[in-house]
Amino acid sequence: MNILFAQGGGPTAVINSSLQGVVEAARESGKVDKIYAARFGAEGILKGDLIDLTDVPASTISLLANTPASAIGSCRRKLTEEDYPTVLKTLRKFDIDCFFYNGGNDSMDTCNKVNELAKAEGLDLRVIGVPKTMDNDLDITDHCPGFGSAAKYAALSASELALDASSLPIHVVVLELMGRGAGWVTAASALASRVTTCRQLTYLPEVPVDVDWMLADIEREYAKGKGLIVTVSEGICGLDGKPLADSGIVDGFGHTVPGGTAQYISNQIMEKLNLKSRAEKPGLLGRASIPYASEIDRQEAYAVGRYAMEAALKGESGYMVAIEAHRGAKYSYDLFLAPLDKVANVEKKFPVEWIVGGNQISDAFFDYALPLMMDELPKYAQLR
Repeated sequence: MNILFAQGGGPTAVINSSLQGVVEAARESGKVDKIYAARFGAEGILKGDLIDLTDVPASTISLLANTPASAIGSCRRKLTEEDYPTVLKTLRKFDIDCFFYNGGNDSMDTCNKVNELAKAEGLDLRVIGVPKTMDNDLDITDHCPGFGSAAKYAALSASELALDASSLPIHVVVLELMGRGAGWVTAASALASRVTTCRQLTYLPEVPVDVDWMLADIEREYAKGKGLIVTVSEGICGLDGKPLADSGIVDGFGHTVPGGTAQYISNQIMEKLNLKSRAEKPGLLGRASIPYASEIDRQEAYAVGRYAMEAALKGESGYMVAIEAHRGAKYSYDLFLAPLDKVANVEKKFPVEWIVGGNQISDAFFDYALPLMMDELPKYAQLR
């Protein structure tokens, strides 16, 4: 059989491990003739622009484990009804028997539509979704590959900034992290308040922000004199439901692109509270950092790729690979198949019961997230 693998949406630090898992499982099966990858995701499928990975050396494939971003290219192209006949044309041209789409909500929607269209057209095609999103907002699965690494980056970066802010407490540091509609990654930044003495406030998009209340919180916490870091999701909105900072740009999936949330808040602090403030925004570094990548995240990203290939070989189709986590004395997980039509376009929000007082994160979240992020909490020398 011939297989096609594609990636969609924003890459992560471990996205290529899923590709590695599919390729290695395909080779070991002895049942796969051609291994194709779409160059730049849906764009490559529409153009018939595929990369032949069949004879790529195993040593090169092994490098995917430590390669951030998308080695084959991704895109934010939302397929339209007019595009799907072209998709089927490419699948037929290359005699594709199994199609794997590695992505988040929109990618799972595409995956589901390809599966339904193939059935309607009588095309013998097995379709499996491979979960990927640092936003951690796919439904049914306990969590998504890519989240653990992004969460670790957010937690450690916030902790480092918190140490800086408390060692020279002359300004309020505002850290903006990725997360348009779900605050999972930004919530991880709240770890800083558990490993440093710096004061911290955290705001997620699940709870609308009253800017006047936010400024009052900031003024009160800053006055306590131990330094203050404010961590915010890029997509937080005001009471009117509109983003605090809006770039005015819409991406290829039709989503509004947030713009400069940390700088907006920092400006408000300086103008209305007469306090010094600095805006920090790691942006893409937060999802692409290999030095901060979580090892369990990398292992799970690889595992979902292998599982997808194995499921397709068994004849399964119309599913996404999902993770069932077991949090005990030692973390473990199992994989299972979730129907694509139950996952597509469903956004899993951060639980509001884990948001305390609108600006603090409950320990329940860290019980959930820490096993996915790191083996142990960082320890710092604090001599003051």
